[in-house]
Amino acid sequence: MANLQVSGIIEKMTGKDKDFRYMATSDLLNELNKESFKLDTDLEMRLSSIILKQLDDVAGDVSGLAVKCLAPLVKKVGEERIVEMTNKLCEKLLHGKDQHRDTASIALRTVVAQVAPSLAPSILVTLTPQMIGGISGEGLSSGIKCECLEIMCDVVQKYGSLMADDHNKLLNALLLQLGCNQATVRKKTVTCIASLASSLSDDLLAKATVQVVKNLSNKNAKSEITRTNIQMIGALSRSVGYRFGTHLGNTVPVLIKYCTSASENDEELREYSLQALESFLLRCPRDISPYCDEILNLTLEYISYDPNFTDNMEEDTDDETLEDEEDDESANEYTDDEDASWKVRRAAAKCLAGLIVSRSEMISKVYQEACPKLIDRFKEREENVKMDVFNTFIDLLRQTGNVTKGQTDTDESSAKWLLKQEVSKIVKSINRQLREKSVKTKVGAFSVLRELVVVLPDCLADHIGSLVPGIERALNDKSSTSNLKIEALVFTKLVLASHAPPVFHPYIKALSSPVLAAVGERYYKVTAEALRVCGELVRVVRPSTQGMGFDFKPFVHPIYNAIMSRLTNQDQDQEVKECAITCMGLVISTFGDQLGAELPSCLPVLVDRMGNEITRLTAVKAFAVIATSPLHIDLSCVLDHLIAELTGFLRKANRVLRQATLITMNTLVTAYGDKIDSDAYEVIVVELSSLICVSDLHMTALALELCCTLMTGKSCSENISLAVRNKVLPQALTLVKSPLLQGQALLALQGFFEALVYHANTSFYTLLDSLLSCAKPSPQSGGVPKQALYSIAQCVAVLCLAAGDKNCSSTVKMLIEILKDDSGTNSAKQHLALLSLGEIGRRKDLSAHAGIETIVIESFQSPFEEIKSAASYALGNIAFKSLMAEMKRSESLWGKYQTIRNE
Repeated sequence: MANLQVSGIIEKMTGKDKDFRYMATSDLLNELNKESFKLDTDLEMRLSSIILKQLDDVAGDVSGLAVKCLAPLVKKVGEERIVEMTNKLCEKLLHGKDQHRDTASIALRTVVAQVAPSLAPSILVTLTPQMIGGISGEGLSSGIKCECLEIMCDVVQKYGSLMADDHNKLLNALLLQLGCNQATVRKKTVTCIASLASSLSDDLLAKATVQVVKNLSNKNAKSEITRTNIQMIGALSRSVGYRFGTHLGNTVPVLIKYCTSASENDEELREYSLQALESFLLRCPRDISPYCDEILNLTLEYISYDPNFTDNMEEDTDDETLEDEEDDESANEYTDDEDASWKVRRAAAKCLAGLIVSRSEMISKVYQEACPKLIDRFKEREENVKMDVFNTFIDLLRQTGNVTKGQTDTDESSAKWLLKQEVSKIVKSINRQLREKSVKTKVGAFSVLRELVVVLPDCLADHIGSLVPGIERALNDKSSTSNLKIEALVFTKLVLASHAPPVFHPYIKALSSPVLAAVGERYYKVTAEALRVCGELVRVVRPSTQGMGFDFKPFVHPIYNAIMSRLTNQDQDQEVKECAITCMGLVISTFGDQLGAELPSCLPVLVDRMGNEITRLTAVKAFAVIATSPLHIDLSCVLDHLIAELTGFLRKANRVLRQATLITMNTLVTAYGDKIDSDAYEVIVVELSSLICVSDLHMTALALELCCTLMTGKSCSENISLAVRNKVLPQALTLVKSPLLQGQALLALQGFFEALVYHANTSFYTLLDSLLSCAKPSPQSGGVPKQALYSIAQCVAVLCLAAGDKNCSSTVKMLIEILKDDSGTNSAKQHLALLSLGEIGRRKDLSAHAGIETIVIESFQSPFEEIKSAASYALGNIAFKSLMAEMKRSESLWGKYQTIRNE
């Protein structure tokens, strides 16, 4: 049935009406794309023939569809048919009509891209010789050569390793084309050789390099041929990477010579030379080492290469009164459309960046020799080059951060110290750039400042005053783009967070006005970033409740009003909503004592945001910040509703929300525990019991910590204690038997048992019996895991210490009796007794119990390794604590111990 349908399509494809042909070809394409479509031998021949014929269709849209049909057809026909199609397409390309050449080229590239790897060798046998002939053939047009080069580029990229036998012949043909008079042929030849190079043997790679260097040594060669050969060296380096390292001895001196001896008008020659040197630095970092100093000097020479422009203007000043004058000078700067010297400066900047990122050991030398030059080049008149200079300096700053991570800036030989000496020059130069009209320049300037603050967090303390006008202009200027405003705000947030608050106090008014105005921006990213800056601004305005001599009160209500307008606006982006909630939490926790009249209207809005699934997590975290405020904010108007909402969140599936809820409830119970209704506590305890399980130890730790807070708080009542014992304790006893229990969850569990006996009026002996019984093997699960015994022992030790000396002493005696009664057995009871004695002995001096060490030592006679190991653990802990106690009783011994420990 399918074959009959295809036969009908083929008949229509041969019709005279081009619309019929188009529709038939489109139908064929749809059929070919079906996975269920199968072809027999006869249909293969007919389809291959008709599609190749359609490639020459006078209607361009029909021939275009025919090319698209080739992709699925190649996957469905046999090897013989693909080879036949390849031969016919090569014939069309090399000897067909000019108007069909492009279509044949695209068709061949489609075949190469879609053919199965298993059939590739058969295709290459027929394709490669014809393409090599097309590349090197006499009398063929440059158009044919370009098409053949593009096809071979695709072939070697995909199947270069499968055509090793043809590498030498192909390479010879390509190297000859480097001297071709047509620029397009040379350009495509460079690309093709670079693609081929990755699969060449070392010998052929050396042959190609030697030939290119030989071409460069020809003094009679045309300048454009020389430029092509220099491009070829760079392309080879980028293609083969470290393999090119062995050839640097021949190529680097040649490139440096061409770079320095080129005529004044041959900027492209210098540009290509510097690009090749940049590639060497990045791809062959080991072999380029002997030439790094020479390359550094070369880049510093050409980063300011500008023969057509002389900067003889007087030194700029930072006085803002000269701003208009400077703008006029910038507008009247020299411009020349034919001036290509900027390409050299750009290449030099990128080459210097390559040296910086690849040679971390030269960072100090770069600061001494290159840093002043880079800072001076911030004045670059070509904007694109200026961006590259900025990026190079940013690379230098990032490399400084990587190299000096963990180091101080006091060592005069360190890169950080050298950078610190240049900060004033950097700021002075950047301030000039911030007064430029170009938005792109200002964005680049803020990027430099941002990276500078990341590397030296407190370096701008003496320069804030000079930077504030630039920030104001960036945020207030009507010509400023959103990108510029975001960069300015990101930098402002970073600098506020990394410097001491008093540094900014003289400039708060100037800074706060544009930032608060940006909060009202329409573009959500600017608004969100402005709100984040407001968060830092709040901290700076009032760093502590004690006061620092700065009058923060005039700024409280403007900041509050700006954020409140965003908080109450429902029709805005999620990011803005979250930032507004977070920022309002900071405002209330910092300025709450000044917002007594506003809190009854603001706090319900925050609680309301907890009802929205999108904003509830952020709102929960905001209340955690408010609850930890030293101002003890009055939450009475929302506290009951807040606790009810949070309790409900403990039942949600969202894990992150449950974690944040537990943290927030912990802070609320700590700060407002006596104001929360006792009935709410009982509901909370019930919810906490369901969160304690071994499958989520982090959640378990948070839940146990909240239980401890409930039991240790002022509001702890008999009802709460009873609820904890009935609901949470069984879960805790199940948890302690898990071999997975560790880390924070184990510490929280120990705190839970301590709180139970110390604050919740729970019977010590009842708890102790429950813990010890956890070590008994059960018929269902068998023995208790070894790791669980360690956990139980630690909980027993904490429990004993919390119960007082009398109970602790009686427990130790009981454990000693267990060792006496069960000696010689491998019971979990004896194992736990030894571990418990060790844990108690690690925390408390047990020397008052005469003969305890003898009892423990007897356990070394046990034939069981677990008992011996537990005995050694117990004896070591007991002996160490006893020795420490003895040393403390002797002041001279304790002093010597502390001295040795400090050393």
